[in-house]
Amino acid sequence: MSTTTENKQLTVTKADGVAEIHIHVNKTNAYDINYYREFNEAIDDIRFDQDIQAVILVSDMPKFFSAGANIDFLKNSDPKYKTQFCLFCNETLDKIARSPQIYIACLNGHTVGGGLEMALACDLRFMGDDAGKIGLPEISLGVLAGTGGTQRLARQVGHSKALDLNLTGDLLSPEEALDIQLVDRVYPQDEILEQTREYAKKIANGPSYAAEKIKLSIMNGKEMPLNEAIRYEGELQNLLFRSDDAQEGLQAFLDKREANWTGQ
Repeated sequence: MSTTTENKQLTVTKADGVAEIHIHVNKTNAYDINYYREFNEAIDDIRFDQDIQAVILVSDMPKFFSAGANIDFLKNSDPKYKTQFCLFCNETLDKIARSPQIYIACLNGHTVGGGLEMALACDLRFMGDDAGKIGLPEISLGVLAGTGGTQRLARQVGHSKALDLNLTGDLLSPEEALDIQLVDRVYPQDEILEQTREYAKKIANGPSYAAEKIKLSIMNGKEMPLNEAIRYEGELQNLLFRSDDAQEGLQAFLDKREANWTGQ
């Protein structure tokens, strides 16, 4: 069964265990508070949908994933309002890390500023080889990347490289982004969405309960001291040992056959 929910600035489709959030704010997907309200609502809906195991975030625009926040919106907003806007964006993006589903950013166009910050909040980032540039140019506006750009980038590529990219505002090519592990995979431009869909379907049709616990172990554990994180990992493994999928996986291995995964 497939469903489609269309809002003004994004559309959510669901089919075969995979949800796709399609962004269509404007030609550069430069967003304001209205987009993030819709985005927040979409994430909340997906979090509670037990049929969804993987999520793809992708742009419907031909040349841009997202150029980030709308500059006119920021310029014309009160400083206190802008501060609350950034807080709301961060709270929305943090839900992605705490959600059981695996989120994949499909970067099919320029990914800059707040667009990259959305992608950094996802679990994985796949980029087209002709998608354009990626980076955080906020310093050219006299500000910092305030919806996770300084923090998530540092955790992704290391503190000194993140400092360099934030200080210079340099924009990278897809291959340069892959070299520093800012993106996880680069695909031919005309294959990027289909390749991302295939990856998401593999998660949805595989041992998705284990995938959920692997994500939570890594995403939550990286904020803990190592000894606490190891114990947390063990608690999640204990849950998996008791699952139907673990029993099936072990038996299938012994029987030399494909496992019948149920996600339970």
